[in-house]
Amino acid sequence: MSLAVAFQMDPVEPIDINADSTFALAIEAQRRGHGLYHYLPQDLTYCDDRVYAALRPAVFQREADRPATLGTPETLDLAGMDVVMMRQDPPFDMTYITATHLLEHLPPSTLVVNNPAEVRNAPEKLFVTHFPELMPPTMITRSKTEVEAFRRKHRDIIVKPLFGNGGAGVFHLKEDDENLNSLLELFTQISREPVMVQKYLPDIRKGDKRIILVDGQPVGAINRVPAEGEARSNLHVGGKAVAVKMSERDREICNTIGPLLKERGLIFVGIDVIGDYLTEINVTSPTGLQELERFDDVNAAGLIWDAIESRFQNLLPE
Repeated sequence: MSLAVAFQMDPVEPIDINADSTFALAIEAQRRGHGLYHYLPQDLTYCDDRVYAALRPAVFQREADRPATLGTPETLDLAGMDVVMMRQDPPFDMTYITATHLLEHLPPSTLVVNNPAEVRNAPEKLFVTHFPELMPPTMITRSKTEVEAFRRKHRDIIVKPLFGNGGAGVFHLKEDDENLNSLLELFTQISREPVMVQKYLPDIRKGDKRIILVDGQPVGAINRVPAEGEARSNLHVGGKAVAVKMSERDREICNTIGPLLKERGLIFVGIDVIGDYLTEINVTSPTGLQELERFDDVNAAGLIWDAIESRFQNLLPE
C-alpha cells in the first residue's frame, strides 16, 4: 500500500531530528513507501466546497541542518490525499479550531489524523474532565472568590491557562503565597478564558509520565522529571526524560479512556499521569515517540501507521 500523505505542520527548518514526533512519523511513512507532502496551516483555503493548499512534495532525512527537502509548491485539493496528518503545534486557539472546521469538509475517502471534529471537541485540559474519577481535585473558573476557596480547601495549588501548552503560564502557589490575586488579575487582563486550578500533587517531584496510546491501546511510557526548583516537567523548560514502566494504575487509566479514544478516531494520543492521577489528554499534536523508542525500543510511529493503514483500508469500497 502506497498512500499520498499531506502533513499539515509548522515550518520544517527548526525540526529537532532527535526529538520531534512529527519527524518520526514522516520517516516511518517514507520507510513504508508513502508519498509525502508538506503545507502550513495558514495555507489552507476553502472555496466552492473545496479545501486546498499549496502542497510541496517532501523528503525527510536525519540531517540536523536540513531535516526535510521540499519541492515546488503546487495548489492541490486535499480531497486528493489519502491521509492528512494534522500536526501543527498548539496553542489550541481560534486558528487551530478553524483548521479543524475546514478539514471536516474533506470526503470520507480522505482520512484525517486525528479526527478533526474530535480534536476540536477534546482540548487537553477539558477532555480530561469527563473522567473525574481519574483526576486530581480540579476547578475551571474565572471567579477569584472560587479560586480562593479552592486554595483554602487544598492549600497547595497549581494555576494554569485553560488552553495553554508546553507548560507556559503554569504556576505553583502554596497557601501562604501572596501572588494569587495579582496572578488572577493578570490572567483576566490577557484572556477572557477561565483558568484551570488543581490540587498540587507532590508526586510531580518523581516525574510526570507521558503514556502513548495508539488507537486506544497503551504502547509505552516515558517519565519527565522536573528540574530542581521547577514545578513543570515539560522537556523544553528543563525537564529530563527517563525510562519508566507502566503501573497497574496507569493501565487502569488507559483501560478506562482507551475505548472512547478509539471510538472517536483519536489514533495518536499522549496522556499525562502524575502519581495516581490523570492530568491531561493530549490529542492536538502529542509528542514522545522518539524518547519512547530510545528507552523501550518501541516503534510507536510504526504502530501509529499500522493503525492508520488499517483504518484507511476500511474506507475502501468492497
